[in-house]
Amino acid sequence: MRPTAARSDTLLSTWRVTSDDGTEVTVRLPDDAMLRAGRDPEASGGAETGWFRGGDYDYVTQWSAPHGDGDVVLVFEGVQGDAEVMVNGENVGTVRSGYTETELTITDVVRRGEVNAIRVIVHHRDQPAERWYPGSGLYRPVHVITRPLTHFGLDSVRVTTTEIESARAGVRVDVRMSGEAPASTRVTARLSANGETVAQGLLHGASGAIHLDVADPRPWSADTPFRYELLVSAESADDVLDEWRGRVGLRTVSVDAHQGLRINGKRVLLAGACIHHDNGLLGAATHRAAEYRRIRILKDAGFNAIRSAHNPLSRDLLDACDELGMYVLDELADYWFVRKSRFDHSDRFRDTWRHDADALIAKDRNYASVIMYASGNEIPETATAAGVELSREITEYFHTADPTRPVTVAINLFLNAMVSMNASPYSAKGDRSEEAMAGSTEANVMINHIGRLMSVVSRLPRADRASRDAFATVDVAGYNYGIARYKGDAQRYPHRVILGSETLPSDVAKAWRLAQEIPAVIGDFVWAGWEYLGEAGVAVWVPGKKAGLAKPYPYVVAGPGMFDLTGRPDASLRLAQAAWGVLDAPVITVRPLDRAGQPYVRSAWRVTDAVESWAWRGSEGKRAEITVYSTADEIELVVGDRSIGRRRAGRNTEFRFSFTTRWESGTVRAIAYRDGIEVSRTELSSASDVSVQLRPEADTLLADGDDLAFVHVELADADGVVEMLDDDHVDLEVSGPAELVGFGTANPAPVDSFLSARTTTYRGRALAIVRSTGETGEVRITARSRHHGETTATLRAISSDASVSHEAPRLA
Repeated sequence: MRPTAARSDTLLSTWRVTSDDGTEVTVRLPDDAMLRAGRDPEASGGAETGWFRGGDYDYVTQWSAPHGDGDVVLVFEGVQGDAEVMVNGENVGTVRSGYTETELTITDVVRRGEVNAIRVIVHHRDQPAERWYPGSGLYRPVHVITRPLTHFGLDSVRVTTTEIESARAGVRVDVRMSGEAPASTRVTARLSANGETVAQGLLHGASGAIHLDVADPRPWSADTPFRYELLVSAESADDVLDEWRGRVGLRTVSVDAHQGLRINGKRVLLAGACIHHDNGLLGAATHRAAEYRRIRILKDAGFNAIRSAHNPLSRDLLDACDELGMYVLDELADYWFVRKSRFDHSDRFRDTWRHDADALIAKDRNYASVIMYASGNEIPETATAAGVELSREITEYFHTADPTRPVTVAINLFLNAMVSMNASPYSAKGDRSEEAMAGSTEANVMINHIGRLMSVVSRLPRADRASRDAFATVDVAGYNYGIARYKGDAQRYPHRVILGSETLPSDVAKAWRLAQEIPAVIGDFVWAGWEYLGEAGVAVWVPGKKAGLAKPYPYVVAGPGMFDLTGRPDASLRLAQAAWGVLDAPVITVRPLDRAGQPYVRSAWRVTDAVESWAWRGSEGKRAEITVYSTADEIELVVGDRSIGRRRAGRNTEFRFSFTTRWESGTVRAIAYRDGIEVSRTELSSASDVSVQLRPEADTLLADGDDLAFVHVELADADGVVEMLDDDHVDLEVSGPAELVGFGTANPAPVDSFLSARTTTYRGRALAIVRSTGETGEVRITARSRHHGETTATLRAISSDASVSHEAPRLA
């Protein structure tokens, strides 16, 4: 058979950008213009945006259109800022949501067989537009897609696993073609595994359902993320009208208060991480390799689920979750019709939420990893009759559009209690002439200062009354910081399914025990699994006796991440790993010795500021506060050859063993005992002579113009021990077919730009990120420090035809 028309999907990579200050640069998408705008203590976004400036940006590019007919669409996977789109000078539409995938038809303005001018004007000067760092501009990919006159369009192929057992699975493929289909149209769906067809079905007509019967199925789960290849082909006579290809996992989802969450009929507990959309040193730019790296690191650490905070996830990240195995709770919005930040778009939410929900569902529908939707986060309206009604309406809308997935709403019980007492920190007027108080942030201030009193408030009858009606509108009740309610609510509401949609890091062990004990509790999501930009300093421990929740310039990160901005684990992760039972050996952590004896302002969102190091040069005799994390029932700490003592696990220690001693150079060892017998041990050492070293995470990158290489810069000795107290300026030079796209540290208050080739190490470390330019060859990375010498690392940029896991995006 022959195709009647060609289908193509072209990534529009290279653009010329003019900023509102007149600066012009050429960029390769994804591009975060807010990083280039830089930071300023007077930036209008303040701590919410990490002191980055807003701006307006004019993007232009060209595209050579093929000859022929058919539909042509522009697809924006995400634009930060309201955007006007023009093709050949004609206005073709707008993009008005930073996280919603938008498709614009440009068929009537395209000049076939010619070069076409595409222009996108992005307005993002007014800040803060979010309660965190948003980024600016074309930060996710932009495609131009040509389709045959009769074609499969967006969300036109829907794959549902209707049932799955050990011997067989039922799969329904719903198709709906666009354009005028001939009466003789027939559609074939073929499911394959490793190149062999395992099921096939036929539909006579251009729309309807095809039922496939799969023998001996291989179900998709986070533990075994197997996916089949699906080819859907539409034909008429001897012509192939169009084809749709994708990888799909076969899995079912069900949930109730008696058996909890079941994937493929088996109970699953969610060990989840809340994550923001930014990629740290890359800003908000959605680099595919960075999204894969983040999911791979989280999964290796023991997480099996992520919750988007608080907006639809990128397509690249969902690809990673599907391929690597990670459950996903994808979230619609952080606000509804009550304003949380001065320049958010709560004033238009009532008019736009259906469109945004449609786009979210269309993007997520065929991802096996997406097991649940969230309609909103910490929505104060849910304590009011109008908010409850809207929650019911949104849930019903999701159920109608996608009946295969449950819906939750994340409620801050403390905040709802405030609203019920007419003490809401929000403004419902939407009047931007008034300063907005970010209600979730304001509630978090109180949580941080009140501490455990919040648990008392969340258990009050008033908090129950302020949340129960909204919880009754969803399939799963999302509790933000409400673990004190789990036991009582499971008895009081026997049909309610409970999810810890946000949990403090210090509560993870307790939350996990409750999830194991109470069938109605299906898991929790810690705030936060990965460090993020904006909400500057809210969880950073700072010296002194008094500090506000947000911190002044130059603080840039929020501070609660179980992985820091460079992807290194925080001590708080070890508590979670111990609770999950995946910590094989004791982990030794030490509070920073350069701050020993100083008073500290702590945060409820951090377990500790300790790090896993004994390399504290010049700290002889200083008091070292040591915490060892272990699942053993007894720990012995040995400094040098001297035993400091043994500690037994007590009822309230929750896998933590505390010691205090005087620091000395040499080694510290933690020896774990179970039933009096040694089962494991861990050792840390101080550093000797230190030099600058480069440690790439891999020795190759794909020469595809997009792949990234992550290179750790360390001030370490010959044994790889990194010194905590000998930081230095480091300059980086990259030669060969790659370019530096990010360079920085986990410092919560840096002064260097992430776009600079110079940075100052933090606790002896920095991270360099280089991007392929598209050619093969040798990439040389040279680091030169002021006091620690220089070194070079070599990578190989290899053919993009090589076998990799970063499969191509799926856009129909």
